[in-house]
Amino acid sequence: MKKRAVDIVVISDVHLGTYGCHAKELLKYMKSIKPKQVILNGDIIDIWQFSKRYWPKSHMKVIKLLMEWISKGVRVHYITGNHDEMLRKFADFKMGSFSISNKLLLNIHGQKAWFFHGDVFDVTMQHSKWIAKLGAIGYDSLILLNRAINYGYKKLGKGPVSMSKKIKNGVKSAIKFINDFEQVAADIAIDNAFDFVICGHIHQPEIKQIKTTRGSVTYLNSGDWVENLTALEYHNKKWTLYQYEDDIATKAFDIEINDPVEVLEQNQLFQSLMDEFNKMSVSKAPK
Repeated sequence: MKKRAVDIVVISDVHLGTYGCHAKELLKYMKSIKPKQVILNGDIIDIWQFSKRYWPKSHMKVIKLLMEWISKGVRVHYITGNHDEMLRKFADFKMGSFSISNKLLLNIHGQKAWFFHGDVFDVTMQHSKWIAKLGAIGYDSLILLNRAINYGYKKLGKGPVSMSKKIKNGVKSAIKFINDFEQVAADIAIDNAFDFVICGHIHQPEIKQIKTTRGSVTYLNSGDWVENLTALEYHNKKWTLYQYEDDIATKAFDIEINDPVEVLEQNQLFQSLMDEFNKMSVSKAPK
């Protein structure tokens, strides 16, 4: 399968380490592209829910493929989110083509693009983090239930449904939160004369122009790899929203993964990541 060239790819809200994560599908997508720059826009590893000790082999393969890109000189920017906020103490860390930051500003063909996860706008995150963590556990349980229901629907010859989407779309407060989130991000971007504002966090993939009396900005959200299975791509001076479900060729791409569940404590995860970094450093060392 020929890899597609992409100037910039933005991936967020993968939630590695949770039952809802579609790591195999993400691997297929990652193997189908050849990016020059990768923006990991928060919540890639779900450190919040690591008490579950759930770490399938496919989840580690995502990390290893990212390491492979870095070793080949692909610029990978890891922007921290709320579920991986433990990494915020490593902000400004750089090694080779890899960096960790809390936000990122890039000049893309003469236009300013502002990248950040978006949890800074979440009132629950700022004042009642325990409620947000409880909600994350409930959300993961809902995803598991949804998968069981869709399995039954498939047996009956029916299409899949998304329970969480139905709940979000049916609750006015959830819709208002999404609209407020987009508007606040756009207002700040316009005040700072940014051309693009790129977020994650709310799991709502989107590309749209937002206009106010003070100006306009292109708002983009990369969605997630729990329900929507989406990413943002920039190529030939144009942003597009990638949707895995619409990509027939990539869905058919065969990857062999024997996916046993590895029991990892949080410190073992970080040790595994450091081992991968060390391998990468050794491979790039002068001989």
